[in-house]
Amino acid sequence: MFVFVCAGCGARLTEPLSQVELPAHAHQRYGNGIQLPVLMERGTFAVEPEPWGHPWRRWEETDPDEAAARGIYAPVHALSEGPSGTIVIAPGDTCGTVLVPERAGGYCCGLDWGDGPNMACEACGLPVANRIDDCSLWQAVWLAPDAVHRLPVDDADIAILSWAELLVEGKATPPSVPITRWGSRLGLDHWWSWNPLWEAAAGRALAHLLAASDGRPVTVPHGLIAEVFQRALDALLPAVQPARRAVLDGPGLPAPDTDADMVIVPTHPQTGELWSPAGPVASACSVPLPFGVWMWMAFPEPHLLLPVSGTMPDGVLRDDPPAPRPHHLFRADWGTFQHTLVRLPAARRPWLREVLENLTQHMRAGLF
Repeated sequence: MFVFVCAGCGARLTEPLSQVELPAHAHQRYGNGIQLPVLMERGTFAVEPEPWGHPWRRWEETDPDEAAARGIYAPVHALSEGPSGTIVIAPGDTCGTVLVPERAGGYCCGLDWGDGPNMACEACGLPVANRIDDCSLWQAVWLAPDAVHRLPVDDADIAILSWAELLVEGKATPPSVPITRWGSRLGLDHWWSWNPLWEAAAGRALAHLLAASDGRPVTVPHGLIAEVFQRALDALLPAVQPARRAVLDGPGLPAPDTDADMVIVPTHPQTGELWSPAGPVASACSVPLPFGVWMWMAFPEPHLLLPVSGTMPDGVLRDDPPAPRPHHLFRADWGTFQHTLVRLPAARRPWLREVLENLTQHMRAGLF
């Protein structure tokens, strides 16, 4: 485990933290005026390996070869000129910091990236982080990598769980959740919708599926996985034959068929490592899903209804109805989709460039 300290004076700025995978939804902007919860679990941190944050340079001012050298293969609105290695933590894990109100410009319902770091070391005043809690953004504190140092602490390290242990101890992420909007004249304004975590995860996975498709149609298994991916795949890929086949694979599942071209697999929530397919599909293209989303797809949680007579089944303490179904078809998160696809070399292909150039039309069509 580690603590982060001020690079200027050495004052401690965080609680002891263990490193985990950077969430797929780390940079997601969701809806308009939506209250989103905390990005990181307490006691954890993740690192953004790419440059992120101010200052930004517009694509028109960027040499495409320079962008490709940074791993960006298609046009984006702007490229960050900020430092790489930004560290993200939960706001509740900070200590020894103060807000800098004059650097909170540009916000709507809360704090945004504004005019640069809006948190400073309480001891010496060095700007050290950005507190983010504005509407439609995940609440987080982003530590500036050039303003903090990471130091090991004596606390026992958190053990890396095996895949088998994750199946027992890991948490599945439900596909639908209540969404709440900031203050409304009508009082509490909330509704059930697709989980933003699922939309971000699907945006990343969809980019990988398209890149691996070679411009041919792709089919996925029936059920929830088809509800998430098939509509977009059918709309974005030509209806030519033969189709390529993507299947779900991972710990606890039977070995996929031999004719699978792509395998949708989990990422380890602590290390970010991809599950490695074995057997006949070992050479198939791997498509990543966050472990919690993958776990629900692989092992959907049944809802045990209240029995007609007698008591609830052993171990069941709740008798409420199942979560309401969302009122609209599933839509992948367009920002996560774009962020992922432009970083895949396949994005240089003309037909994928066309998909990126027509994102606005695809959003209007309800695919994103």
